[in-house]
Parts: sequence; C-alpha cells; structure tokens
Amino acid sequence: MTCCIDRRDVGLLLLRLGTGGVLAAHGAQKLFGWFGGGGIEGTGRFMETVGYRPGKASAMAAGLAEAGGGTLLVLGLATPAAGAATVGVMAGAAAVHLPNGFFAQSGGYEYAAILGLTAAGLAITGPGRLSLDALFGHAVNRGWMVPVAFAATGVVTALVVGARNQHVRRMTVGQQEALFEE
Repeated sequence: MTCCIDRRDVGLLLLRLGTGGVLAAHGAQKLFGWFGGGGIEGTGRFMETVGYRPGKASAMAAGLAEAGGGTLLVLGLATPAAGAATVGVMAGAAAVHLPNGFFAQSGGYEYAAILGLTAAGLAITGPGRLSLDALFGHAVNRGWMVPVAFAATGVVTALVVGARNQHVRRMTVGQQEALFEE
C-alpha cells in the first residue's frame, strides 16, 4: 500500500463500507435469518411468490451474491467480480419492483437501483488505495476483469430474470379480468 492516501481513497472507502455493508446485511437476512430476515426457508417461499423458481435455490444464490459481494466490496477485494455480482442480484430485485414504479415509498425499484449503480461504479472505478486489492497488488482487480465480470453477470442475470418474467406471465394468464360483463 502506498503512503499517499487522498480524499478520493477515503471517499471510495466510505462508499465501499456503506454499500457493501448494506448488501452483506441483506445477504445475511436471506442466508441466516439475521436482522429479521427469513433465512433460506422464508426467503425461498418469498422468491417463489415473486416468480423465482426454485425458491430455495434462488434465495441461496441471491443471499450469496449479496453477502459475498457485499463483504468483498467492504474489503476492497476482487472489486470487479464483487461489484458485478451485486449488480446482477440488484437487477433481479429491480425486476420484482418494476411494476410499482421508481420510488421505494410506492414499492418501486429505487433502492435496488441505487445499490446496483453504486456497486457498478465501484467495480469500474476500483476500490482505492485503502483496500485489500491495493495491498495485494491488484492481483484480482485488473482492468480486463471489469468487462469480463459484467459480461458474465449480464448473461446469467438475463437468463434468470427472463425465466422469472416468463413464469410471472404464465401465472397471470388466467387471472385477468373480463373486459365485458356477460
């Protein structure tokens, strides 16, 4: 680590601590039931109701991406992969909230969007000098890793969210109201 720490490094540290800490806590809710969360069982049941199947596997994947990605962001380690993983899980969360509009007070996707965008910004910018990536000579934070991580996450996210959207459409086919009374 170099001795020349500047305000950019402190700002990136604060962004990493805040964003990564929130994501890690949300992941712990899903995985362990901490902080009032449902754990794998409860989160799995919820995932089924919003179209992610199988529910337990979806809960495990979302929990691992949030807890793992968030923890790595806090540490400033493997920042491209950590940021991309959390972008993917936040895109999946945003898909659930999209019908409710943008603002969180109406159940919208605002919260998922800001967490995802902040994680994306950190993945692209890098963790700064106050990080394990910097301490380890950026061995898992190379420039080429950013597009690779986002491409892989984009493909997986598109497949998962696409399958979820198809399932939701199938669930709602028989639930539409009649246009005219008979």
